[in-house]
Amino acid sequence: SCSYQRFVNCYRCFYKLQPQLTRSIYDQFISQLQASIKEEIQEVKNEGNLEGLFSSLDKIVEEAKDREEPAWRPSGIPEEDVRSTMVPYFLKHRSYLRRVLREKEEENRKVAESVLMGRDRIAELQQLIQARQQAWQ
Repeated sequence: SCSYQRFVNCYRCFYKLQPQLTRSIYDQFISQLQASIKEEIQEVKNEGNLEGLFSSLDKIVEEAKDREEPAWRPSGIPEEDVRSTMVPYFLKHRSYLRRVLREKEEENRKVAESVLMGRDRIAELQQLIQARQQAWQ
């Protein structure tokens, strides 16, 4: 294999003296390296609770299969990422505030009408009082 040839090139002098021993050392080195890599991967999995994270990731993927729109992904440009999430929120909030403003303006209009009607009624009552006062005198 290619990796064995590189190993032989590194230890050429030793290979010329004992090729079988060089092969044996290479095989032993590779098996120990694979074992230590597997052990290291298992350690990382255990320390980071990766099994739980992978299962929760699988669950998220399963839940997202029925969605039609793609999931949000960062673009790598923070300004665009913030804009893409905040602008729809602010637009929705603006429409909510406009609706509340219209409701308050309508409520104020009704209050203003009732105040004007009250003033008109007071003016009518004052005229009635003056008329009765003059009639009494």
